[in-house]
Amino acid sequence: MASIQADDIKSTFSSYTDLISKPLGSRILSLSDEWFAEAANLTTTTPPVRKAGVFTHAGAWYDGWETRRHNPAPYDWVVIRLGVASGRVAGVEIDTAFFDGNHAPEISVQGVFAEDEGADARVSAADFDGWETILPVRECGPSRRQAWRLEGLTEKAYTHVRLLMYPDGGIARFRLYGVAVPVFPASVDDEFDLAATVNGGLALDCSDQHFGTIHNLLLPGRGVDMGDGWETKRTRGEHVDWAIIKFGAKGLIDRLVVDTAHFRGNFPQKVQVFAILSDGVPRADDPDWVEVLSPQKTGPDQEHEYAAGQLQSVSDAVYSHAKLVMIPDGGIKRFRVFGRRRT
Repeated sequence: MASIQADDIKSTFSSYTDLISKPLGSRILSLSDEWFAEAANLTTTTPPVRKAGVFTHAGAWYDGWETRRHNPAPYDWVVIRLGVASGRVAGVEIDTAFFDGNHAPEISVQGVFAEDEGADARVSAADFDGWETILPVRECGPSRRQAWRLEGLTEKAYTHVRLLMYPDGGIARFRLYGVAVPVFPASVDDEFDLAATVNGGLALDCSDQHFGTIHNLLLPGRGVDMGDGWETKRTRGEHVDWAIIKFGAKGLIDRLVVDTAHFRGNFPQKVQVFAILSDGVPRADDPDWVEVLSPQKTGPDQEHEYAAGQLQSVSDAVYSHAKLVMIPDGGIKRFRVFGRRRT
């Protein structure tokens, strides 16, 4: 197990998904205490902020999870349902930003796979004893962002995790990096979103993500503002921007959806889509990319759906990746690739 410093966290876990990210639909199920600050802050995607001199009825305002002093139990805890069906874990990040003198001295992380009826209620109980250790006890420092990379992906997939802090204190953010293990439709002829993060899709690379990251493209729903989409810098002259997406499963492509929700004056003029079958990470200039959607005009703040009749080279071709192209630049909220799984 390796300790990862703040500057190296992004590069270390760039090929993994934060399995408990709030936009994915993760949920706080239960906790021991949240007197000073709510545990729901742990999975917020934005960096922690400080409001010095601001007080609430409970005490000083903090952007994180903070419990009472003098916990009589060995630890405080919070149970979280993953935002994906289940996931294998590669690493853990803990950020105690702005908690200095009231930070959690130590933490550990446990997990369980529980998909039976009533699983959420069962694992939420304080006396549930089915937890397995994912990350053993690790020391936290004051106002410090740090992470730990496991020796490899956990052999087991988990549906729930429990974060423990010894004995009490404050934590600003909690990230659980790993790979989604989706539950695919029972029939290979049932259509689903091959690219969605919850189905194992992963954004791999792009030309630019100045204002919003490519990982947002694969999230559920239509988001809340321009901040949770993919947006590139303004350009001049002839130009295109692109993003490469790995599917959660190889499959046939039936239809595409490009959503420009909230992008009203900065949507791309046109979009274009390519696909490829590859066992590795394809380069943007790989000659094997096949155009499946020719350049199409887009409009502001709307879902653009392209059905089978508008697509090319997809009738019986199996693909593993897509390349979404914006001409010349702009912002896209979501990208959906609906299809049927093939091995």
